[in-house]
Amino acid sequence: MPGPLPSSCCYSFLSFSIEIPSDANAELRFLVDVIKAVLFRFICLIRKEISKQGNHTRSYSSPLNSGIADNTTHGMQGLSVQKMLKTMPSKALITITNFVFLTVFLLVYATILPHPSSDYFENAGSLVRCSLGECHHKKAEKNFKMKAVLEEPQANLHGEKNKRVNNVVPSFFGEMRKGRIGMVNMEEDFVSEWNTHGETTRVYFQRVSQFLNWTNLFPEWIDEEEENDVPSCPEIPMPEYSEYGSMDIIVAKLPCRYPEKGWKRDVFRLQVHLIVANLATKNGKRDWRGKTRVVFWSKCRPMMELFPCDNLVKREGEWWYYEAEIKKLEHKVSLPVGSCKLALPLWEQGRKELEKSEKKVESRVRMKREAYATVLHSSEAYVCGAITLAQTLLQTGTKRHLILLVDKSISVPKHQALSEAGWKIRMMTRIRNPRAEKGSYNEYNYSKLRLWQLTDYDKVVFIDSDIIVLRNLDILFRLPQISATGNDQSVFNSGIMVIEPSNCTFGVLMRLRDVIVSYNGGDQGFLNEVLVWWHRLPRRVNLLKNFWANTSAEAREKNALFGAEPAEVYAIHYLGWKPWHCYRDYDCNWDTQEQRVYASDVAHRRWWKVHDAMKHGLQRLCGLTKRRRTELKRERRKARKMGFSDGHWKINITDPRRFPPLLIH
Repeated sequence: MPGPLPSSCCYSFLSFSIEIPSDANAELRFLVDVIKAVLFRFICLIRKEISKQGNHTRSYSSPLNSGIADNTTHGMQGLSVQKMLKTMPSKALITITNFVFLTVFLLVYATILPHPSSDYFENAGSLVRCSLGECHHKKAEKNFKMKAVLEEPQANLHGEKNKRVNNVVPSFFGEMRKGRIGMVNMEEDFVSEWNTHGETTRVYFQRVSQFLNWTNLFPEWIDEEEENDVPSCPEIPMPEYSEYGSMDIIVAKLPCRYPEKGWKRDVFRLQVHLIVANLATKNGKRDWRGKTRVVFWSKCRPMMELFPCDNLVKREGEWWYYEAEIKKLEHKVSLPVGSCKLALPLWEQGRKELEKSEKKVESRVRMKREAYATVLHSSEAYVCGAITLAQTLLQTGTKRHLILLVDKSISVPKHQALSEAGWKIRMMTRIRNPRAEKGSYNEYNYSKLRLWQLTDYDKVVFIDSDIIVLRNLDILFRLPQISATGNDQSVFNSGIMVIEPSNCTFGVLMRLRDVIVSYNGGDQGFLNEVLVWWHRLPRRVNLLKNFWANTSAEAREKNALFGAEPAEVYAIHYLGWKPWHCYRDYDCNWDTQEQRVYASDVAHRRWWKVHDAMKHGLQRLCGLTKRRRTELKRERRKARKMGFSDGHWKINITDPRRFPPLLIH
């Protein structure tokens, strides 16, 4: 008989491997632990009894037995085992039997227990692996080979796993001044690889909930007037910045789900950007220029809304090195996290505070670096609109420059009238929309991208030429790019928007023309796909002349705002047929079925009031063309034939512009 088994063999059964899926529930984990404990007790008890019986047998065996031939040894050992089993104490046998039944019960229960995923069953063959050879012939310290994948979700920490790369530290990092390095969204072992470059600190944070969607941050509508509720934004978890000291460099891994649809509207991606921006402003060490160093690791470009390409110092593969301007970042992160709240206070008290702040920082130098701008291209159809826009801007008392970008389609006589109206004219080459059909209305509407080339200005407020301004808008220069009113879904309306000119940004936009698909085929759809993080202005800043709800309540509310004296809105945006393209007698949108959602006689009269206050020479630029007069007559005949109940087609026309002497070419 073999000698007694060492006590360490009681642990030899643990040489098999039990793998538990990371998403397994607590019940399954507990059951696995119980089964292991039962097996442990069962095996150890058997071996203990075998050892005892072996010792007992040897104490009664004769020394002469050692001389028995080999061919009888195996038989004798077999008889010894049988004898041991027969003479095993009945109490131990009962105990073992109970353990066997309990183990079988637990195994059956584990079989029918619902598991977290189908992969758990598909890989069932690999869950438990044990060979008898391993159980009996390996040393005790090698027998303990239990493997369990237990990736518990951390309640307060988050560090996304990073794919391993050959060069984990960019080469340009060696040229940078070292110091304390803050690591965001980095795995612990990845952080340790940077220790040779400085003192690393991992920044811990709770990952934003997977149930928080982009539309929660950028809703289509909020209660701006606070009639029923005060708008609020969902909370995005942030680190405890006070727990971290000063940082010389901030390094972060950005999530990138490209080329998935809507990859830019990833809330987790935004969260990491905001954490880095806040960390830079609160913990980043400033140099003499007021800048701090930030390094991103991502195959996607970091958000230009927070980290503009002008701040990009160097790029190496998937590494992006920025020197971020802390003052600008501070302003941006102080605003609401999305369009879920207004960036510009609507009511008087909030506006007064901002206006007071505006006056404090107002200076001639700064005003020279800010401008209002609009764009005319491809035809002269909007020359009249640009003239009335300039006149209304000047009436609000603004001292900012008025910049007008025009292409060669605008004639010299029109240039003179536009200059007289208040515009500083700059020639441009129009930009084609690569996805537009030739001759279509939106063929050259990407010409608006030229606004980013106005780099002699730090900030520009763009205003469409079919808008009139009724109240001073200078307060908008206190807001960053992109600040605008909401349109529909999660997008902004580009009719009035704050931008920050940059040749670098212009270059990026131009390169993306062939890649980005505009949701509406125009510049607004394009810009909304590139610049997804924007700040909501009150709708009164850019009140759209439309009635999409098609209710009498909506008509009453909007018409009251259009006609209020003194003005309660900052600007009116004339959608549909423009006032100068209609008879002054009424809004011609009433005469066309698909345009009736844009019809408002109140807003129409408001525009003509502005027109009548202009110099006579400027009014001449707002005449009807012969072609448009013909179209108006045809539309009135169709409206009469369809019998529209509003009866605008019955109104007697008195507009003198319909007569040949006043028609324009």
